[in-house]
Amino acid sequence: MVFPTKATGLSWTWTVLAGMVTFTPCGAALAGDASHKVAAGRLDAPTLTALIDQAIQARLSSEKVTPAPPADDAEFLRRAYLDITGVIPPADKVAAYLDSKQPDKRARLIDELLASPHYGRHMGDIWQELLLVQRDIFSRGLPAEPLADWFAQGFNSNKPWNQQVADLLTSTGTQQQNGATTLFLALRSRDKLTDTVCRAFLGIQLQCAQCHNHPFTTWKRTDYWGMAAFFAKVDDGAPAKLFKGLTPNVVEASTVRTKRLPDSALKSSPRFLGGQTPTLNSNDPYRPVLAQWLTSEQNPYFAKAMVNRVWAQFFGRGLVNPVDNLRDDNLPSHPELFDALARQFARSSFDVKYLVRAICSTQAYQRSSTATKESAEADVPYVSMTIKVMTPEQLFDSLATVLGPPEHPKKGGGKKAKAPSPVSRAGFVEFFRPGEGADQGAYPAGIPQVLQLMNSEWTAKISAFVNRTVRGDRSPARNNEILFLATLSRRPTAAESRRLEEYFQANSSNPTKAYSDIVWALVNSSEFTLNH
Repeated sequence: MVFPTKATGLSWTWTVLAGMVTFTPCGAALAGDASHKVAAGRLDAPTLTALIDQAIQARLSSEKVTPAPPADDAEFLRRAYLDITGVIPPADKVAAYLDSKQPDKRARLIDELLASPHYGRHMGDIWQELLLVQRDIFSRGLPAEPLADWFAQGFNSNKPWNQQVADLLTSTGTQQQNGATTLFLALRSRDKLTDTVCRAFLGIQLQCAQCHNHPFTTWKRTDYWGMAAFFAKVDDGAPAKLFKGLTPNVVEASTVRTKRLPDSALKSSPRFLGGQTPTLNSNDPYRPVLAQWLTSEQNPYFAKAMVNRVWAQFFGRGLVNPVDNLRDDNLPSHPELFDALARQFARSSFDVKYLVRAICSTQAYQRSSTATKESAEADVPYVSMTIKVMTPEQLFDSLATVLGPPEHPKKGGGKKAKAPSPVSRAGFVEFFRPGEGADQGAYPAGIPQVLQLMNSEWTAKISAFVNRTVRGDRSPARNNEILFLATLSRRPTAAESRRLEEYFQANSSNPTKAYSDIVWALVNSSEFTLNH
């Protein structure tokens, strides 16, 4: 079969012969073999990696664009650490990796990072932020960490994504018993739940159909409120329970709840988005029926939505942009690749680590962020690696890796919920959090955030870091190299070494202050706060 590509004018041929699939980009000259034979059905990660690279290279070749060169080991190491585990590598790991002669050390690194508990924690941060962005005023004081911890356990154990989402959507109990219920305690109305579930797990902006038929898609008000009806029985007992000092408990009530409905609400029976109305017993729970449909391999949106989000996490932009706007008139940059990735993700039993491993092993992911003049001027995606701004969580954890965690503030008395302290991780994240839908390639922080970073408690920790890191029996050049390894995950260039030595010699009467000034400059540099 031949599928034309609207975006590029290319076409792709998928031929099934003797149980093998031959993948061939038609009319595009690839370096090396122009076709790749793989086993029918599920592809292994290396084969999926090759398929990704062929599809991206075909687009580059058709546009006669030469991509950026491969990233050097230091650039790749720091990028992989930040993208997979959400934190920069420690200095000893950097030195060992840069000095290693193992030919497969990049593949080994990817496996090592996916096995790290920091992988799940980073994914938990991402999904907690994504799902709780619309929390209401009541839930501002609700701790978000239980949801992040719940996701971290699932990602670290590599629980299939469809099972994770199904467990989340059907969760019951208190927040202490089941961190997944944080979703329903934070988003306490059908409309907020519908908006968030459709955007996060289906990649669909359905909220425009809440009050009127969507002006740019086929979604109708009946579609919106049909989906919202699946949450009609969710009951948490809050805030009444909180006012009495009791613990909210998420349950599936036996009857439909009529509270907290907006004026735009439309009376509707539960109905799958763009599909049929299931036959439901009014006494049975509704959410398990929704979860089964939403996470099905046959669902046309579920696998694509996750593939697009994971792709954007690592490349800084989705195959479809905006990442949560999958619709017919918003074409992917590489349509056939997008379809193939979604199929393979579903056939892998929704194995997220499999998808991450395949993406991070590609030539496209391992390209330098420093584009050549030709590639910089080309309006073609993935010609070089996108430079991404560290998330607040990445920035906090990376500063803590270098300087040590800040002191925990003393807890005050009383039961009244208080805003997170700015020196806590939660307070730091709240202070540096960008606006909803912020561009990963744009620096969102303003003057208050910059001043906070330059004059915060982190600055007070620099001298202690210097005292335990530099040694008087080492040369200034060696000490400066260690400081670079710890902060920028690379060794200084010859020019940088000369300038640092000159600065140190000019301030050698107070070595601790001289080295502290160097560290202050490094951690406040754009190179430190950017993921490149």
